[in-house]
Amino acid sequence: MNNKLLHTPEGVRDIYEEECLVKQKVLGSMQEVLKLYGFKDIQTPMYEYYDIFKEERGSVNEKEMFRFFDHDGNMLVLRPDITPSIARCVAKYYKNELFPIRLSYTGETFINNNKYQGKLKEYTQLGAELFNDEKSDADAEMIAICIDCLLKAGLKEFQIEVGHVDFFNGLMEETGFDEEEIKEFKIFVENKNMFGASQLLSTKNISEDMKEKILELPNLFGSFEILEYAKGLTENKTAVAALERLEKVYRILNEYGFGKYISFDLGKLNRYSYYTGIVFNGYTFGTGEPIASGGRYDKLLSQFGKDATAIGLVILVDQLLIAMQRQNIKVETDVTATLILYQMEFRTEAIKMANHLRSDGINVELLRKSSRKTLNDYYLFAKRNNISNMLFIDDSENIKAIDMDNGNSIQHDINEYM
Repeated sequence: MNNKLLHTPEGVRDIYEEECLVKQKVLGSMQEVLKLYGFKDIQTPMYEYYDIFKEERGSVNEKEMFRFFDHDGNMLVLRPDITPSIARCVAKYYKNELFPIRLSYTGETFINNNKYQGKLKEYTQLGAELFNDEKSDADAEMIAICIDCLLKAGLKEFQIEVGHVDFFNGLMEETGFDEEEIKEFKIFVENKNMFGASQLLSTKNISEDMKEKILELPNLFGSFEILEYAKGLTENKTAVAALERLEKVYRILNEYGFGKYISFDLGKLNRYSYYTGIVFNGYTFGTGEPIASGGRYDKLLSQFGKDATAIGLVILVDQLLIAMQRQNIKVETDVTATLILYQMEFRTEAIKMANHLRSDGINVELLRKSSRKTLNDYYLFAKRNNISNMLFIDDSENIKAIDMDNGNSIQHDINEYM
């Protein structure tokens, strides 16, 4: 056999046994949080037309997309981002709805990273989107939900860094940059390349005082006090309004009791350019990548034919699980199983017993004994598979309960289990 058949392609991997159980338990706990906040599940296709995600929409660079063609020559894309898909659905199915719409999802996204980056290409995301609510209360609620999800997953120490794209946009209004120059300056800020940023600013007729204030962007992070400090840097109405919005959101989050998880980063610029307001990322120990992100995107739906405000969050499940593992956070999977082993002539009794136990909510594996294997072989198999109880039926009146600590058997009346 070609050994290559046993391997997965670069950037994807198998998840099985205990790791898979932990992942499903963590996902389940966070899905329950979203239900408690009134969100309803939605599923979108794993691939869609290229136009849904094209760069003009503000999603990922097309070089990072997995693209292919169908029989009719249409260009399709494995979804690199679920938010545009949800926006398309809302424009299609909720076109005339003016009241808030709450949708949640769990699914995989695909990013065609360079293999030398050493990153996965397939990611599991859990997210929520809130439409038709433009208020600061909605901003705060989505951040609160994000915090609640991380807490329910089992994480204890983390920070949500919050920013607002209009603070950056307001400062850019003072520079006189055109659209391309703003994109270039944004890259400099994201990469903390202030030498490049300074050079670009030097090409414009801006006062030295204003240049110095703009170049402070990467340093404008910290606690609530940074917002007051930032107000002293600019009188631009757009930037000041952004700071006031952040203050409102912070006050509301304190009412949720989540203020201690919040910090601010006014130089925060999300990779998706469709964001129009509040943006946030979640960070914790054990991974340099965000474990959560989100923000307001009030103009995206208009590209699909519906004028509606929107804010969303996403939990990056793979990064969250890596962080929890490195922090030695144990997730109780609560999966107990019983193995019923039987001789062929007692199949009827075994099936009856299995049905009875399953009706009580007990997981049961039913297995006919092979004459080529000993009882100890099955005991070792059960130990390898974390089976908590093992029963052996080899006569019509009695059943052997195997002690999983030592393999010894204790005989019971079969009617006790029927």
